[in-house]
Amino acid sequence: MGNSFINRKDRIIASAIEIISEAGLMSLTTKSLAMKENMSESLLYRYFGGIEEVLVEVVDAFVKFDDGILATLESKNISHLDKVVELLNIFSTYYDGYEELGAVVLNYEGFLHNVNTRDKMAKCIQQRTQFVQRELEAAMKEGEIVDTFTPEELTNILIGSLDRDLLNRRIQYGDKTHNEVAKSVLEKMARLVRIEK
Repeated sequence: MGNSFINRKDRIIASAIEIISEAGLMSLTTKSLAMKENMSESLLYRYFGGIEEVLVEVVDAFVKFDDGILATLESKNISHLDKVVELLNIFSTYYDGYEELGAVVLNYEGFLHNVNTRDKMAKCIQQRTQFVQRELEAAMKEGEIVDTFTPEELTNILIGSLDRDLLNRRIQYGDKTHNEVAKSVLEKMARLVRIEK
């Protein structure tokens, strides 16, 4: 984290995400964060009013690109199913490139039980889920994919499989990246549900 091009506040947030990834959400304290940043706790308080402010910034870093990604995909002239596949591929690529951020996904529950992060995290999860579900519903209505599963069920299968792979990576190392696993799963699911014309 010694990159001089990153401002101190951003480095503190990156360190907070690393602590969450390494030791869990409950391990993130002002003391652990100050130690990781090699600073005093009093200096940390010059940047943040406390650990709750840090957690809000962690969630902000997690959802930073969502609105832009969703708006870009909405405007693309591709099939509804391809929008879903592309969205999930973007997220899996992002989590591969910044592995520690995957720990935020694995700590959804903790963020949802925190009064300071609950609304932002819930909005993020709902936006992502609603986008996928809406596109799958449109794909079914237009005869693009089979209706073996409801849009809600298929959304849960797709998002759930990617979240599960993040969990698997925490307990065992695989020979494939998260993005490779995600691509494989998404391609197989797309072939399974797509109606060839």
